[in-house]
Amino acid sequence: MLTAKAVGVNLNLKEYDLFKGEHMNPEFIALNPQHTVPTLVDGDFVLWESRPICSYLASKFGKDDTLYPSDLRKRAEVDKLNYFDQGTLFHRFGEYVFPVLFRGEKTFDEEKLKKLHEALGWLNTFLSGHDFAVGNNITIADHVLSATVETFLEANIDLKSHPNVVSWLKRCKAKMPGYEEINIAGAKDWGKMFKSRCNK
Repeated sequence: MLTAKAVGVNLNLKEYDLFKGEHMNPEFIALNPQHTVPTLVDGDFVLWESRPICSYLASKFGKDDTLYPSDLRKRAEVDKLNYFDQGTLFHRFGEYVFPVLFRGEKTFDEEKLKKLHEALGWLNTFLSGHDFAVGNNITIADHVLSATVETFLEANIDLKSHPNVVSWLKRCKAKMPGYEEINIAGAKDWGKMFKSRCNK
């Protein structure tokens, strides 16, 4: 949603309650057999997975290539961080919280928390020496990563040992259009659900 805001696209949002199984209804499965959210419908084109949705929106509607650079090496850096977010950073967060959130386990695994902090340490290193994820301009990698890290805060993940992450997040909050109404509000909604189910 941050990318849509950045390129000036107004989304017609439809919310699905996953805990009630609303994403399993036949209408939604006809659009997306994987029945995952988010799913984007643009005319006759249907796309799911949030990171390629960001790439698509920036490529189609961006006024220039700042959000998703056309330069091959810069674009590869953006893609690298989006894959890092999906395959490492958010994945490790899921390994830590999902067993309690979704699978009935009673306690959080401290070893999994250490692995999450290892990934945050890598992000802290990646952010050294420049203002945003890839250089000094906001890209879709910042949209993706900031959504993930704001979610971490709502799960009471302490970032103080990752100072570059903390200062980058402050810059994102100050510079990204719609950050409060989209990123902060979305993370807080997730946090309410997390705390109600996990007694955190």
